[in-house]
Amino acid sequence: MLPAADWSNPLRHPQDRRLPRIAGPSGLVIFGVTGDLSRKKLMPAVYDLANRGLLPPGFSLVGFARRDWEDQDFAQVVHDAVREHSRTPFREEVWQQLAEGMRFIPGDFDDDTAFKQLRSAVDELDASRGTSGNYAFYLSVPPKFFPKVVRQLKKHGLADPPEGSWRRAVIEKPFGRDLASARELNALVHDVFEPDQVFRIDHYLGKETVQNILALRFANQMYEPIWNRSYVDHVQITMAEDIGIGGRAGYYDGIGAARDVIQNHAESLLMEKLKVLKAVKLPEDIGAHAVRGQYAAAWQGGEQVRGYLDEDGIDPSSTTDTYAAVKLNVDNRRWAGVPFYLRTGKRLGRRVTEIAVVFQRAPHSPFDSTATEELNQNAIVIRVQPDEGMTVRFGSKVPGTSMEIRDVTMDFAYGESFTESSPEAYERLILDVLLGDANLFPRHQEVEESWKILDPIEGHWANHGRPAQYAAGSWGPEEADEMLARDGRSWRRP
Repeated sequence: MLPAADWSNPLRHPQDRRLPRIAGPSGLVIFGVTGDLSRKKLMPAVYDLANRGLLPPGFSLVGFARRDWEDQDFAQVVHDAVREHSRTPFREEVWQQLAEGMRFIPGDFDDDTAFKQLRSAVDELDASRGTSGNYAFYLSVPPKFFPKVVRQLKKHGLADPPEGSWRRAVIEKPFGRDLASARELNALVHDVFEPDQVFRIDHYLGKETVQNILALRFANQMYEPIWNRSYVDHVQITMAEDIGIGGRAGYYDGIGAARDVIQNHAESLLMEKLKVLKAVKLPEDIGAHAVRGQYAAAWQGGEQVRGYLDEDGIDPSSTTDTYAAVKLNVDNRRWAGVPFYLRTGKRLGRRVTEIAVVFQRAPHSPFDSTATEELNQNAIVIRVQPDEGMTVRFGSKVPGTSMEIRDVTMDFAYGESFTESSPEAYERLILDVLLGDANLFPRHQEVEESWKILDPIEGHWANHGRPAQYAAGSWGPEEADEMLARDGRSWRRP
């Protein structure tokens, strides 16, 4: 049988780009299959890929968790998750074909018997479903279990592919909690899997809008001349949630917003990856250009919500940040002198992720100041979620006899411009894992470089006071506004 990489459609013209690549014979093993991520994202994504015809007929899905389930119990759980969360319509024939390849292995991560059962299931699926020994192992588990699962895969011969086949490991964030632990984790995983077999999931990189940044920047001549320090004043990246930590106290406390989001997504939103990460420079005065906060009790969305320190399972003396804002510079020829402001937080005004490229004011204005007093700087705002799309802000004359110029916007929304809905990020990423395409996955060098940026900030915060308080439903602490005000700038309101 041909290896997956050699599969091709003999009837397809090489210049026909309409048909996407389809995964060859393969299977997916999900550890921690009973968690929220698996139920709401992974299982529906697998079904949606099958429904779009992008998975092979014999594709197999194996669940591993501490549950006393049979195969049919697992299939029912997947069925319910698909019915509730899938993007594409439910089709019985697609479901039946997928369900035939589902298996469930009950057990703990240190249970040798369970891993022997997993090995047997993989061998059985090779024979019954034609998976050709090709398997991806998805570690949808807390980071503390990564070492245990990876060692078990090695011990039971699951990490070693048969001749002509492949085995891959998929790891969810966070990739460590600082540079030292990230290096330790990388060393452990690479002891079992080769670097090109390891796929670190950053779901932002699977989003259509983030990929569109490349198209926006490189496929359009009108942006090329102005996409640099000569015209850009600053860049703001906002990742805001309007919810608190919910039941995630055990995961979140001690990690915080900066580690949870900024470390994991700085590389994905700056886009030029390792080259840019190496050029990122921290401000000399970290205290003046890095702010952390904790949400306090307030009214939000018509209800009284608790402050972070009052949440269940949180130590009342915790200094974990639920908000972080930092100013970074990129020390290369294109971006020297252009500040990048990153902010992320929970219990903010609304759920939004956006990148705003804010341009310098015109060097000379022929209009008097009263004509332009309501005119702001031009901006390109890329909305990653929700309402995926892009807005361009510029000045226009208000109709009338006097010269008055105000901001107007031109809007592009994916939902209005295209009839096809965007695939979920996990659809794209799972398919890329099965195809062996690592372009959208951070490499271990990128993870380590991003920790080099964040570690000094975390170190400074550990030795300087407590997080500033901000009211739930606001846009963060006053200190963050002051940080930009000192530079003569202000945060935009998404």
